[in-house]
Amino acid sequence: MSTEWNDPGSAPPYDPLTDPLTDPLSDPLPAFPGGAPGHERAHERVPERAHERVPERDDCVDTIDLRLTEELIEFLACEPPSPAQPGPAFGSDLLDGLADWGPVATDVGPFQLVPVRIERDLRLITQWMNDPAVAAFWGLSGPDTATAGHLRAQLDGDGRSVPCLGVLGGVPMSYWEVYRADLDPLARHYPARPHDTGIHFLVGRVADRGRGVGTLLLRTVADLVLDRRPACCRVVGEPDLRNTPSAAAFLGAGFRLTAEIELPDKRAALMIRDRALRGVL
Repeated sequence: MSTEWNDPGSAPPYDPLTDPLTDPLSDPLPAFPGGAPGHERAHERVPERAHERVPERDDCVDTIDLRLTEELIEFLACEPPSPAQPGPAFGSDLLDGLADWGPVATDVGPFQLVPVRIERDLRLITQWMNDPAVAAFWGLSGPDTATAGHLRAQLDGDGRSVPCLGVLGGVPMSYWEVYRADLDPLARHYPARPHDTGIHFLVGRVADRGRGVGTLLLRTVADLVLDRRPACCRVVGEPDLRNTPSAAAFLGAGFRLTAEIELPDKRAALMIRDRALRGVL
């Protein structure tokens, strides 16, 4: 069966039975009158045989020894939610409607962050702050006025920090502060990113200490932040380096130690839990 070209004035089609095969590497390139624009003497740059090597250039860069910087590693770890699966539409306040986050199931019972109300919670939180194990790191021991002042500074502010009770199985047993680390003075001491969210916490009920409950709930709250705050790529902690149980809880909850930083009131371990790494840590 014959084949015709669309252009009647062009050459006939190639016939494998009658036309000899050509070696494209051995045949010279066609000549261009005056040279092809941008490709002057292009045939001099092509090897005459496939086994010939192109001369090495002195300005080639070998990338084998290149190393990823810590900043690039952290950038790659910051993977926001896919636009195809946007997070839920929460309020427009600085912490995306924390009061409405609701309870979550854990291995030790249902847990919920409940924003503090001074008239209801001051006595209990003051009691916890006067526990020697807590006072050593929070510095709020003494009369309830010290605790009240600490709470009011957050409650009367712009919402960048929300003090909460951690309620486990219907019983208040811990105190939490969820705050915008990128808007906090902490941001002067580390390379903060927009919407970084910080966590302070203490386990108030003595019966819940030393059993891994704090670690489990810290992971729970960090995951709550990442689930309820779609714009947040990282959850940040900065426990006192002397507070070994707290630092261990952060590590057990999937945070990684990234640096030791000097803060006005302590030397702290900068802990970060990355959204993109939450499934492997």
